[in-house]
Amino acid sequence: MKLTRYHENDSIIPGVFASETEIFNCTRFGEDWGEGFFENEGLSRLAAFIEGEGDSLPKVRAADVRLAPAIARPSKIICIGLNYASHAAEAGMEQPSEPVVFFKATTAWTGPNDPIVIPRNSEKTDWEVELAVVIGKKAKYVSEGDALDYIAGYAVHNDYSEREWQLEKGGQWVKGKSADSYAPFGPYLATKDEVGDPNNLNLWLTLNGKKLQDGCTTDFIFNIQHVISYLSEFMTLLPGDVISTGTPAGVGLGFDPPRYLKAGDVVELGIDGLGSQKQTAVKES
Repeated sequence: MKLTRYHENDSIIPGVFASETEIFNCTRFGEDWGEGFFENEGLSRLAAFIEGEGDSLPKVRAADVRLAPAIARPSKIICIGLNYASHAAEAGMEQPSEPVVFFKATTAWTGPNDPIVIPRNSEKTDWEVELAVVIGKKAKYVSEGDALDYIAGYAVHNDYSEREWQLEKGGQWVKGKSADSYAPFGPYLATKDEVGDPNNLNLWLTLNGKKLQDGCTTDFIFNIQHVISYLSEFMTLLPGDVISTGTPAGVGLGFDPPRYLKAGDVVELGIDGLGSQKQTAVKES
């Protein structure tokens, strides 16, 4: 299944892609795609609901609606830094010996095609196409061998970053990662059966039509299983939590001179089997 959500008047409607172009309105299912849904066998219940009710559910054209983040705002957005060998190289940093972990504020959560809002005092807003993993059940002290069993699905995430705030102002990276609109998620959450090997997915990003990022998760320094197992040693991962697994080479910081977003720029990005996003940059007044 491909779970999504979309705006309708003042509400967000939970949906499931019926085809590449149409979305089932799943209001009758009675739940949003959040922590309680994933915790209580929501995916299996939803699959049975779609099988039994799909023919009678109303549909909308995906092109006619504004997509919301594909799942409800999670309890945590956990990010892994410098997790591609190519990105570590372009940053001039040694490959880490353990995963680099930081958080994004959940108020950065936004739809896949919503504008990227360059903050009022930002001069160095940067892009990062990333594979996001959504946790499907409570995970603590998970072995690498069992780690994939704890995944609900996968999605596209753009880990926008304000590089001055992240790297030049001291303290933790979180303040450079958390501005409003800095976490576009979607267009859908693809369940595990929709995805082959998550450690072998191509991902890309273009700026104003020019491809700047073109990588594959085979370049991971720490694969999905290792990251889940590692994080579960330090914190409980709750159903619906999002882990963003790092970005390949091609971010603005890596150019000489660096390149950063300005108002009017158009960013498009995607991952094999997980769809694509498109954001237009606007400057906060």
